[in-house]
Amino acid sequence: MAARRIRAQRGAADLADPQYSVLVHLDKRGPLTPGQLADAERVQPPTMTRTVNCLVERGLVAKAPHETDGRVVVVTITDAGRQEIAETRRRRTDWLAARLRAMTPEERAVLADAAQLLRGIAEA
Repeated sequence: MAARRIRAQRGAADLADPQYSVLVHLDKRGPLTPGQLADAERVQPPTMTRTVNCLVERGLVAKAPHETDGRVVVVTITDAGRQEIAETRRRRTDWLAARLRAMTPEERAVLADAAQLLRGIAEA
């Protein structure tokens, strides 16, 4: 539930979660082909093609031919795409910080303990 509420905090472009996820992949990993993005997102290539085309229309990514194989398209994040990521992260951080400030010190301590326990579970 909390993760859903955090994800609802979006930048000005109000991207769907899969679109935002593509931007994050490109920002972290650099230029990728639509096929690589489809594999990373576990979707079919036609679905990724639609997602990429939507992001191109919004100016958040750019497509270009591969340098050695003109049949392959490479997708790159634009400055506007990076700004969208930064704005979304800022809004999500602000939302979470406001919720944490509203908690009592005791509630924050319980939350910190729970986070440590969950981290242990994830690392086991």
